[in-house]
Amino acid sequence: MQITVRFFAQHRDIVGAPELRYEVADGSSVGGVWAQLGREYPRLAAMTGSLLYAVNQEYADPATVIHEGDEVAFIPPVSGGSDWAPFVVTAEPLDGGPLQQYIATPDDGAVVLFTGMVRNNFGGRATDHLVYEAYREMAEPVLAQIAEEARSRYEIGRVAVHHRIGQLQIGETAVLVAVGAPHRHAAFEAAEYIMDRIKEIAPIWKREHWADGAAEWIGHEHERLGEL
Repeated sequence: MQITVRFFAQHRDIVGAPELRYEVADGSSVGGVWAQLGREYPRLAAMTGSLLYAVNQEYADPATVIHEGDEVAFIPPVSGGSDWAPFVVTAEPLDGGPLQQYIATPDDGAVVLFTGMVRNNFGGRATDHLVYEAYREMAEPVLAQIAEEARSRYEIGRVAVHHRIGQLQIGETAVLVAVGAPHRHAAFEAAEYIMDRIKEIAPIWKREHWADGAAEWIGHEHERLGEL
């Protein structure tokens, strides 16, 4: 059967393509597909221990069985020890300046920087502060995956996403999404798409601390009301 396999960052460099139409045996698991790729591209095999798997844009266990037409993605780690990286989850205050500098290239006629801030109310209830928690080791590769999704849908260039965790006060920046593109419409649409996908699949959670002293975790059903 045939599936689509998507590659990112160093995996893409090794394979030489962002995606492949790939032939695998019926009943193959996503881990089995990776093992098969490792035999064809030995440099991939060395990266198995630092890998995340996805099937049809959902997290997957290596034992997950795949089917004809599925899209499989293998997500490498992000950042790699650099002092600055485009996809970051951090407890430090966020600064949009470095993102704008990274995004802008001579090919771009537009740079969009979305800033999501903590506001003083939610759903008509007064907010004191927020606390964000994340599975950081998984969240950063997922942010990179979302950027690749956006590139496949819109004519854009570089993308950067920084998300804050920890306790945030009213007015502090919770997330930055920066997109460069030749034209403004693509940049705006891609930034909105990226923000929506972060809410849908990134392992980042928000605890709302109300002004009356109560607190609760806010899930995706609340996010759809437009928190950011």
